Amino acid sequence: MHKEAPLVEVIIEIPRGSFLKRGSTGEVDFISPLPCPFNYGSIPAFIGMDGDFLDAVVLGPHLALGTTIKIHALGAIRMIDNGLYDDKLICSRLPVSPWKKRLILLFFMLYAKAKSLINMTRGYRGCNSCEGWHEADDALAKATPCAHTD
Repeated sequence: MHKEAPLVEVIIEIPRGSFLKRGSTGEVDFISPLPCPFNYGSIPAFIGMDGDFLDAVVLGPHLALGTTIKIHALGAIRMIDNGLYDDKLICSRLPVSPWKKRLILLFFMLYAKAKSLINMTRGYRGCNSCEGWHEADDALAKATPCAHTD
């Protein structure tokens, strides 16, 4: 029996095609020389191991900045950023083909190299790397659920 992928709520911080890399506070982190190939955001229901909201990639068409979407997390990319684990959930309405998984993984391998250069110019000494594709449940289990006051 196939287990259903976890459903998460993502807020889009970087629309597909954007050159601006924003953090969860909305502040511009850096300007990329290449457009982001997918929608990128965070899941405010969880704090990742780096102390920020858990990161999420949303595959599919362009979504506007600030869009909130409920979508299934089909996997995760395990990153190390400045020496801290920084998982990225990979979310999609459709299954992710092996070919697309390889492209996503390649993107994050290159991203880790670029982030190393950015961190070096900022004086950060921690390592940066892409540790590969993992299960979404694994990333969610390592994250800390946020207490809601609703």
